[in-house]
Amino acid sequence: METVEEKNINDFETLETISVDCVIFGYDDNKLKALVRRETVPYNGEIHLEWKLPGNHVRRDETIDATASRILKEQTGLENIYVKQFMVFSNPNRLRLREQDFVWVKPRLRDERVITVGFYSLINVSDVDNSMLIEDAKWENAYEIKELMFDHNEIYDEAFKKLRYDLLHEPLVFELLPEKFTLTQMQKLYEAIFNTTYDKRNFRRKVNKMPYLIPLDEIQSGVSHKPARLYSYDRDIYEKTRTERFDFRM
Repeated sequence: METVEEKNINDFETLETISVDCVIFGYDDNKLKALVRRETVPYNGEIHLEWKLPGNHVRRDETIDATASRILKEQTGLENIYVKQFMVFSNPNRLRLREQDFVWVKPRLRDERVITVGFYSLINVSDVDNSMLIEDAKWENAYEIKELMFDHNEIYDEAFKKLRYDLLHEPLVFELLPEKFTLTQMQKLYEAIFNTTYDKRNFRRKVNKMPYLIPLDEIQSGVSHKPARLYSYDRDIYEKTRTERFDFRM
């Protein structure tokens, strides 16, 4: 059976030495997660189940950004979601770091050197129709990512570092939250990403200074505790007030 990558390479003319790999972060059940996909790798007479990041080669008629958007749609069924390029990975031996990986990928290559462009994306897992995920994909706890194929652990680690940096300087946290959320949900998300705990009073003092964080005349429903007020993010207000440097360091 063809993989998604094989099908695309066969159906479209691609740039065989340039690919895109995506770290797709999601947030669900108070946990930060990342999407990984399984590959069946025969090696030394045995079948190994290995994991890698979603990726694909760049089509000749595509921009790099368009390739990233295509990969995200193929993997999750979602369009128009946040995606950002963060680094180019050009180690000449990046596909040879483990022999079994190179043996598996070599028949699929016309050139044994492939430069890849790393992107990360942010989505609310509740927005994903799991039936749209490719069969061999799963959400993994972001802190439990094990050994990945090729240099994908390096790509993942660099994406995580870039995400943390960007969250201190841009309000990207709202890409991971539902349309309506509580301040507790927002705090738990920041804590999950930075693997820390914030003082509740200091956290709320910080976020209450955000003019684009809009309190709603609605409260939570269906909860066993006292329902909390719901909030939303107003992107237009952020764009109008973004002359001030965003700084979420606490």
